[in-house]
This record gives sequence, structure tokens and C-alpha cells, in this order.
Amino acid sequence: MPARPLLSLSRSLSWLPTSTYQQTLATSFSISGVGIHSSATSTLRLLPAAAGEGRYFIAGDEQTIIPARVESVADSALCTVLRSGSGEVRTVEHLLSALEAVGVDNVRMEIEGGNEIPILDGSSKQWIELIKSTRLCVAKNHRGQKMEKLAPKLIEPIHLHKNDSFIVAFPSSEIRITYGIDFPKVPAIGCQWFSFIMDENKYCSEIAPSRTFCIYEEVEKLREAGLIKGGSLENAIVCSMRDGWMNPPLRFDDEPCRHKILDLIGDFSLLARNGNRGLPSAHILAFKAGHSMHTAFVRRLLEI
Repeated sequence: MPARPLLSLSRSLSWLPTSTYQQTLATSFSISGVGIHSSATSTLRLLPAAAGEGRYFIAGDEQTIIPARVESVADSALCTVLRSGSGEVRTVEHLLSALEAVGVDNVRMEIEGGNEIPILDGSSKQWIELIKSTRLCVAKNHRGQKMEKLAPKLIEPIHLHKNDSFIVAFPSSEIRITYGIDFPKVPAIGCQWFSFIMDENKYCSEIAPSRTFCIYEEVEKLREAGLIKGGSLENAIVCSMRDGWMNPPLRFDDEPCRHKILDLIGDFSLLARNGNRGLPSAHILAFKAGHSMHTAFVRRLLEI
């Protein structure tokens, strides 16, 4: 069961064998849709990739390879943007969350017609459905060999904070994510907490359906800044400070908080390399964090 050796990338992490093989898609599939920020329609094609190649995008006129690794992160304010040379791909977090959760370790992703991943319904539910309908298979490298999947394990506690926002992680034998959000000016959201032990079936039923959300009173300002131009009541849940939810029903009472876990899984998947797992075995506790803090924390884990 050959596995590509990983150097000791960090004093905080060790990479351990999982006794399972790396996987990829059994066949390819494609889907077109609107980008939530650009409003441009793009087509994304996902294809099988060899063991050890990991997850990567092909984007731009020059067909640039953009590895789905934190080193490629160019911006992560309201969405996570990856860039390499002249190639750029935006809003990757929902797709990467689904790929990490169901174990698509190696995949080639080609985007055309735009540089933003289709938002679909604002969750990762449809990505999960497409992946499961395609099915997975054991990946082989270019020598025809299977490769064992390694998983990062946190060795010591680590934290990151800014004002009253923070992420802290503790060593654990399992992957547990606890997330808190607080919107005191939006009573319909308020303060929410959700804790989740990573499991593929639970992810698919409890996390994947949760949609991205926004505050109605902030929409105009965001659009003036060139953001959420493709946003609508069909691909996001919108909440008014005064009137509450504008497009009920919610899929969960705490859907906004669950969606933050979906985002975190996508951003933490950027820790993955060489077809190995991204999410570390740890209890990850986050409060009022976001894409920028998620990716900064992954950099802290790797000490880069």
C-alpha cells in the first residue's frame, strides 16, 4: 500500500496512515450555473485524477493548474479565491466541502465561461448528489499503483483570534467541529451554536443542505462593492433585521450556523495535499470566524 511520504510540515501536525486507499471519481460529470458574486454563467467539469495528484482546478485562457491548497489562496473575504499565475477560481468552498466530506481525494476540475464556481442552491447538497450519482473508485498513480490515504492529526492545541472572533483546536481522536455565530441586530438569527462529529452520512443530512445566508439591509452595499451580483432568493436565504426571514421555510432552525460549518470544512480542505485528507483529527471550535480566519488558521497549522 504505497503512500507518498509527507515531510513534517508542522510541529502541530502529524500525518498518519488510515488503512484506506485514496479515491477519485469513477467517471466525469459537468454542470453549469451562475456565480453568486459575478453573476456570470460558468461550466465546471469534474474528471478522475491519478492517486497522489490531489484536487486541482484548470482555469483561465492559459489553462493554468491551480492546486486546491491553502498556498493558492488569494482572497477570502466573502468567498474563498484561489489563484496561480494568470488563472483564478472563485467561491470554491461549497464544492471543496462536499469533495472533502465524501472522500474525493484526487480530482481534476475544469472551469469555462467564467472563473466562479456555480452557486447552485447555495448549499453543497447538489454537489453531493452529483458525486454520489457518479460514484467513486480507488485511484491509481501513473504506475498503476494504489496509494494509502494519510490523515493529519493535531498534536498540540493551537488558536487564532481577532477581537472577539476566534478559532481554537484541541487534539482529538475524531473530527469534531463546534461553531458559534452572533447577530445581535438580527433577532431572527441571534446567537447560535452547533456541534458536529464528522461523518459522511451525517454531513450529507445535517450539513450539506444548509444554504448560504445574508442580511437584507447589507445587500445594496455589497452589490455596490461588486459582490453578490448573482445572488437571489433561489440561491441564498435572506434575513431582514426587522422582518426576519424573507424566503422561508428554513431547512433547519439553525441553518446559518450549520452553513458556517460547511464553509469551514471547505476551507480546511485546503490543508490536503498529494491526495491525502485535509480535515485534521481535532476538536475545532470557532466563533464569529469566516473565510479569512479559516484560511489563516490553516496557514497557522502548516506554519506558513
